[in-house]
Amino acid sequence: MYIGKAAKLSGTTIKSIRHYEEIGLIPQAQREGKYRIYSQESVDVLRFIKCAQQLGFRLKELQEILRDYSGQEFPWELAQREVQRKKQELLTQISSMRKLYEGLVDFEENLKDAREECHLNNTAQAEEKNHSTLTT
Repeated sequence: MYIGKAAKLSGTTIKSIRHYEEIGLIPQAQREGKYRIYSQESVDVLRFIKCAQQLGFRLKELQEILRDYSGQEFPWELAQREVQRKKQELLTQISSMRKLYEGLVDFEENLKDAREECHLNNTAQAEEKNHSTLTT
């Protein structure tokens, strides 16, 4: 099939397919004259790339998985290891984000307490009132 049909079936774009070939994510397509010819297996790999990207994989990470892929046997074991690594990376990020969130909640509480203790809200309102009477 030609590149347009491969793009449509895989949910990618023609530009993306050309880029993936250029950076070695997928093997160079066979040529028929000046046209690139893609197999169903090529479409399946393009779908894999698209799904992996939607799940947070960067092209650099996908290059690691597909570096030795030549269109023959797909590197499922390597892909599985990278999925496990990515899951662990996400768990670490989630933990960091939870700590950050908890810090923000504490900070917010401290701000509320400081406002009440220092009467900052009342002072700001009084200054605003004084400013408006001076300008009128």
